[in-house]
Amino acid sequence: MTYQQFARLYDQLMEDAPYDMWVSFFRNAIDQYGIKDSTSVLDIGCGTGEISTRLAHEGFAVQGIDLSDEMLSIAREKADIQGLQIPFFQQDMRELEGFSEVDAALIFCDSLNYLRTEEDVRSTFERVSATLKDGGLLLFDVHTLYKMEEIFKDESFTMNGEEISYIWECHPGIEEGSVEHDLTFFVHIGDSVYKRYDETHYQVTYSREKYKELLNIAGFELLEVTSDFSSRKPSDTSERLFFIARKNA
Repeated sequence: MTYQQFARLYDQLMEDAPYDMWVSFFRNAIDQYGIKDSTSVLDIGCGTGEISTRLAHEGFAVQGIDLSDEMLSIAREKADIQGLQIPFFQQDMRELEGFSEVDAALIFCDSLNYLRTEEDVRSTFERVSATLKDGGLLLFDVHTLYKMEEIFKDESFTMNGEEISYIWECHPGIEEGSVEHDLTFFVHIGDSVYKRYDETHYQVTYSREKYKELLNIAGFELLEVTSDFSSRKPSDTSERLFFIARKNA
């Protein structure tokens, strides 16, 4: 999945996204689990670099990877404008390579949900494990099964803005815990003229127990699972799970 034309619209659509809350989650985790002197961070599925640039401003040595050339182009431009030296690379997280002895890796903004199979998730965890130093942390968030089955399933969402409008339709996917997102955007390009873009995004999620199992197989110890940008334990109606795992020595 490469985001195609969607990359050009992403920052406009995500301007109210809680990036600072993801960064706070990261900071709290590395403080709590003893990596206070951590400097090296790998931002996996970095998108347009919103989290990478925030962490770089806080003094972390950040590198970012993403599958989308279009997203990475925007991330590089953003870092240049802000005077930040952040290496960005096009890579598939399932085949992550070329990094070693990293203190912490993060996969935020439900990027992991774009992997289609358990094998894809396991492969990603194994490649991240090979990238981290012993005791390094992996942090990620995913949609819950509840959100996929009760909030997204067969729902439609719309937004009518001055510069951009969209119709977002969600349909059950093939696998259990999956959703296909059909997105149609109308972007104002001048006078009364709008340009239409269409995208289809496919997401899959699993239970807490399944993620724990896959982490264990890849050589991680699951330290904590919380929900919805809080320190609360997940409930039956939580919409987003946050995982903190440590690579076994």
